[in-house]
Parts: sequence; C-alpha cells; structure tokens
Amino acid sequence: MAVLVAIASGYHSAMARHRPPSGRGTQLRTLTAPPPTAAATDPAVARAAIAAAGLQRRYAGAYTQTHLWQAANALMATMAYMRATGSRGYLPDLSATYQAHHTTDHFLGRYYDDEGWWVLTWVRAYQLTGHLAYLRQARSIFWAMTRGWTGTCGGGVLWRKQRTYKDAITNELFLQDAVLLHELTPGDTRYARWAVREWHWFSASGMLTGSHLVVDGLAGCQPDLASPVWTYNQGMLIGALVSLAAMTGHASPLTTAGQVAGAVIGSPALSPGGILREPCRPRSCGRDEPLFKGIFVASLKLLYDRVGGAPYQSYLRRNAAAMWAADRRGSAFGVRWAGPFRAPGMAAQASALDLLTTQIPASGR
Repeated sequence: MAVLVAIASGYHSAMARHRPPSGRGTQLRTLTAPPPTAAATDPAVARAAIAAAGLQRRYAGAYTQTHLWQAANALMATMAYMRATGSRGYLPDLSATYQAHHTTDHFLGRYYDDEGWWVLTWVRAYQLTGHLAYLRQARSIFWAMTRGWTGTCGGGVLWRKQRTYKDAITNELFLQDAVLLHELTPGDTRYARWAVREWHWFSASGMLTGSHLVVDGLAGCQPDLASPVWTYNQGMLIGALVSLAAMTGHASPLTTAGQVAGAVIGSPALSPGGILREPCRPRSCGRDEPLFKGIFVASLKLLYDRVGGAPYQSYLRRNAAAMWAADRRGSAFGVRWAGPFRAPGMAAQASALDLLTTQIPASGR
C-alpha cells in the first residue's frame, strides 16, 4: 500500500512538471516525414518494409470492414513502422478506417477490451499525425469505456458488456490509455486519477502473481491461476507501467515491468530456446493469439528504450533473426517464430512487423 500511496503522490508532484507537447491540443497539424537517411539502406529497415508491404497488400482492406481489435493492432503495427522509418506511405489507412467507423460509433462494441485497443490506436494516430479528430475519437471511446468500471470484485473494468468477468488485458489497456490521454491533455487530473485508481485495483487483484507473470483473469474475484499465461498480458502491463512511471516520476513501476519482462525471457514455456511463443499449438491458436507476441515485443522495446539493458536487446535481436530465417515465406510470416512456417494471416503478419520494427536503428527514425 505504501508503494501505491507513493505513486499517487508522485502523480500530484508530476502534475507541476507536466507540459503539453508543443502545438498539440490547440490546432490541427500534419507532421512531415524526415528526409531520407543512410539508414534507409539498413537491412533491418528493409526487412520491416517487406513485412509492412505484405501486411498492406494482403489485409489493409479489412480495416474498414471490421472494428475488432485485430484491425486496431494491425494499424498500430503499421504506425510503429512509420514512426520508426519516417515513412508516411500508409497514412490513408488511418483516414479510411476512421471515416468507415467514426460516424456510427462502430468503435464501440460488446467488448470493453476492443474499445481499449481502439483508444490506443487513435492515441497513436494522433501522436503520428497531430490530427485532433483522432485524439477526440480516443477520448470519446475512453469515456464510454469507463462505464465498464463496476464494484464487482472491488473495481476494475469488465471484459464484456452485460457480464461480470474481469480480466487482465482490459484493465491493462485501461491503465495505458488513461496515462497516455493524461499526457495529451494539458492540466489534466481526470485521466490521471483513473490511472492511479486502476493500478491500485489491478496490483491488488492477484492477476500479477508472485512469479511476476500475469494470469488471464479472475474467477470468483480470485486470480484464475489455471488460466493460460498469454504473452500479450505480460506485454501490455510492461507498456502501461513504463507510461505510469513517466507520469508519476516513480521508479517502482519500472521495477515491476522489469520483473515481468525477466520472467517471460527466462520462462521455459514462453521462451523455449530464447524464442517467444504462446501456450497453444500453431494450428489451434485461433485468430487472436498470433497477435500476442507482437504486442509483447513492442512493449519490451518501450522498456528497453526507457532503461536500456543488453538482455532485452539481445532477446529482441535473437527473435527477429529466428523469425526471418525459420518463419517466413517471401513477405508472409507465420505464427511460430522458431519455425516451421505455418498459419500465416493478418494477426501473424502484424506481429511479425512489430518484431522487425524493434530492430530499426534510431538513425532510421
């Protein structure tokens, strides 16, 4: 509890230091791409470009056809690639998706976690383009998402509307979204209060276990220790804690994020031979699970960018090399990075793009 109090007090002191990004929140603007650099010929950039082109060529049309979370993550993987390389070639995908679903509130659905992914997508879109319409969309979805916070199990956001189940990913997303919207809202206190409230509840829920791994959800308001340990639950918590540390000015969230990262990297089940995998067989992983690994490595890169660490860097490099060598057919990537190549699809392709983007050197940005 002392740690939670410290985080809350850190937020109040951080508020005095908070300054909005220059020009944001006050005007509509479009960022221009940086001039080409020598990094454009870097092999890591070329490999990520192949994955990005494959994702767009095969699946970009699906973004306007569905509001589900797979489309949100494919867009985020594409935006991460554009941020890393300076390319703006895929911006039309953002505009087309926004126009397809915005006017009829199609970003809202039966699942609060889907809504959490779309909040994050439009925050990232605003950070990339500066278009206020995307930030307004993110805020609108977030406030709709707050209606899922109930007193069941002492708090937390529901996974699905009209149900009582509460899980890790929905609440990790809610935490991440609240912190990012706080950062983009000058003088904010409301988003920050939601972030502190969420972390207070989540850290006491038991879903983050003593082994520093996150289980999938609650059963009867107790952590369901028999539920699968999916990699995206670990990744989303890492990313949210990196953001929370920046908001509060406290190091304790980074310590917890490092413990989770270390538990995944050292897990014989999640990282056999040092290569990330899900606890499911490639052909039975479904349409969701192939996205999970990309979410984890993108968040691990956020932690690495914040604190450094050769183990994180070498882990990401080893996974990227293994996937390129063993889990690729042309510009298509499969579900198991250690190989053999199997079950390609939009989720696996987006996940691969996330991993390859982590290898782009800073000079390519």
